Amino acid sequence: MTPFNLGKLPRIYFGPGKLAELPRLMAESAKSALIITGASSFYGSEKWKKLTDELTSRGITHFHVSVKGEPSPDMVDDIAGQYRGKKPGLVIAIGGGSVMDAGKAVSAMLPKNETVKHYLEGFQGAGVHDGVKTPFIAIPTTSGTGSEAAKNAVLSRVGPDGYKRSIRHDNFVPDISIVDPELMLSCLPSVTAACGMDAFVQLLESFVSTNASQLSDALALSGLEQVRDSLVTAYRDGNNLAARTGMAYAALMSGITLSHAGLGVVHGFASVLGGFFAIPHGVICGTLIGAATWTNIRYLKELGEGNPFLEKYARTGALLARREYTPENRDDHLDFLVRQLDEWTETFRMPRLGAFGVGFQDINRIIQHTGDKNNPVKLDKDGIKEILTASI
Repeated sequence: MTPFNLGKLPRIYFGPGKLAELPRLMAESAKSALIITGASSFYGSEKWKKLTDELTSRGITHFHVSVKGEPSPDMVDDIAGQYRGKKPGLVIAIGGGSVMDAGKAVSAMLPKNETVKHYLEGFQGAGVHDGVKTPFIAIPTTSGTGSEAAKNAVLSRVGPDGYKRSIRHDNFVPDISIVDPELMLSCLPSVTAACGMDAFVQLLESFVSTNASQLSDALALSGLEQVRDSLVTAYRDGNNLAARTGMAYAALMSGITLSHAGLGVVHGFASVLGGFFAIPHGVICGTLIGAATWTNIRYLKELGEGNPFLEKYARTGALLARREYTPENRDDHLDFLVRQLDEWTETFRMPRLGAFGVGFQDINRIIQHTGDKNNPVKLDKDGIKEILTASI
C-alpha cells in the first residue's frame, strides 16, 4: 500500500436543502459576515431573499459583494481593503468556482494589510502566508472546480503577460462547505457541461497521478461513477435533482482528490491558457482531455507492458462502459475511454481553443510555459505540442 497523508477537510453538509443550515451555522460563530456571490444567478433569487431575511431576524449583520468573472489580485485587494475595517466574523462565498476562489482569497487577506500578490505562488519575492484568515464558508452553485474542498485560491490576470497563480495554505480549506444540489438546478447546459468536464478531468488526472494513493483512488473512482451516471442527464435535463446531486458529489470528490494526488498535463495547459486568453477553465479542460488522454496512452504504451497507469486508464474505460475490467481486454477498455471522451466533446459542443483566439502562431509560447505536473508519463515538447495542436 502506498503511504499517504490525509490533509485537512472542511466540515461538510451535503444534500438537497442543506442551504437551510447556513443561518444556524453563522449564528454559532459570528455576528457579522461578508457574503460574496456571483453577479446574477443566486443574488436576487428567492433563496437570497429568504436567507437575508433570516439573517436579519437572527440579528446577524451582513455585507454583500457581487463579483463577475475570474478573480484577479486587484479584485481581491479591493474587496479586502473595503471590508477590512468592518471586521466581519465570517466570509461566505455562494457561487461558482470563481466566487469560491475570490471568497477564499479575501478571507486570507482580511487579516493582512498588503496586496495578495505577496503570497501568489511563482511571483519573484513572494512570501509564505501564515494561514491566519477570517473563517470561511463555501457554498458552490456549480459542480466543477471542487474549490469547496481545496486549500488553494486561483487568481488570474489575462493578457499577453497574463498568469493564473494560487495562494495556498492548509488553513485555506473552507471551515464549512455546504453542498446543496438545489442551488445547481438553474445552471445553463453550457455551464453544466464545462463545469462537469472540469470535475471529470480532475478526477481522472488525480486517479492516474504519479502521487495517487489508495485513498485518493477510492474517492476518484466513486466520483467517476457519478459523472458516468449523471453528467449527460444533468446537461440534458437541468431540473433532474438526482443528476445534479450526483455531479455535486463528483465535484466535491474532485476537490479532495486533486488536493491529495495532484493533477496532470491538462491542468498544466489550463494555468497557461487561462492567463493568456479569456477561456473558461472548464472549457479548456473539456476541450483538451480527449487529445491529452490519447497522447498519454500512446506514450505509456511505448514504455512497454506492465505499466500501472495504462491499467488505470483501462479501468476507467471499463467503469465508463459499465464493464468488468479484465487485463486481456485492456486495449478495448482504452479504446472505449478515448471514444467516450470524443463523444462527450461532441455532445456538449465543447468549443475548440481557436474560438477564443488561440492560433497556431501561439503554440510555441504556450508550450514553453506548460508543465505536465503529476502526469502519469513524462511528455516531451512534441507530445505537449501534439495535444495543443489537436485542440485548436
